[in-house]
Amino acid sequence: MAPLSDNGRVPTYRDEAVVLRTHKLGEADRIITLLSKEHGKVRAVARGVRRTSSKFGGRLEPFSHVDLQFATGRTLDVITQAVTLHAYAAPLGEDYHSYTVGQVMIETADRLVVEEGQPTVRQFRLLVGALQALTAGTSDGPRPPEVIMDSYLLRAAALAGYAPSLVDCARCGEAGPHSGFSPQLGGVVCVNCRPPGCARPEPAVLAYLVAALSGDWVATRELSTRTRRLGSGLVAAFMSWHLDRGLRSLQHLDDTRHWPETVVSDLV
Repeated sequence: MAPLSDNGRVPTYRDEAVVLRTHKLGEADRIITLLSKEHGKVRAVARGVRRTSSKFGGRLEPFSHVDLQFATGRTLDVITQAVTLHAYAAPLGEDYHSYTVGQVMIETADRLVVEEGQPTVRQFRLLVGALQALTAGTSDGPRPPEVIMDSYLLRAAALAGYAPSLVDCARCGEAGPHSGFSPQLGGVVCVNCRPPGCARPEPAVLAYLVAALSGDWVATRELSTRTRRLGSGLVAAFMSWHLDRGLRSLQHLDDTRHWPETVVSDLV
């Protein structure tokens, strides 16, 4: 039954969502930021969720995939019911590296989806699929966390409207392949457009980015760890540039110390 207001029954709605982050509100409440299937980004109040007696406090932690009922509020909606669909936080909490990769993904989703209340079904499905792959593997077996992360970041950026150009020159459109990669210019660049200090990745690294963007898991399996690591550096540089400021979660990944100097310089 919907809660009552001064003027009658409060409208309610249901949606499934992934919890992105939480903030304390007052002594016992939290503001929950979610990426939902039908309503896009939603910020809602979970009342009493910090009390030990709360019935659904543990269901509203980051990474949780939940089915929710909301009561429409004047400023923020209120979560009135929460049912866990997938508790991704539990398996991720058993491995620091996978947990940090997951943090990168939910931070990216939070940053890419700016407007609240606007449907973003494809972004939602992409995030759920990435978390599922990170915790349970893909249909053809487990994937390295970095591969899942890189594929998610590139595909999420593509859905947001700025996928990197990986074949033709990102600046002038000259047909590729090309040897330069510029995060600032949007991907690979030709000799004439290549800025000073531009990264010059090996063809195998660019092939990795193409496979990650298309979700070709088989192709990523055939590449070396070094190739994937260098590709991850380019993805990180690209995302950091186009999100205006770096993803804080990326700073906690151990692999950053292996990125090439030309890539790291693009992050500064």
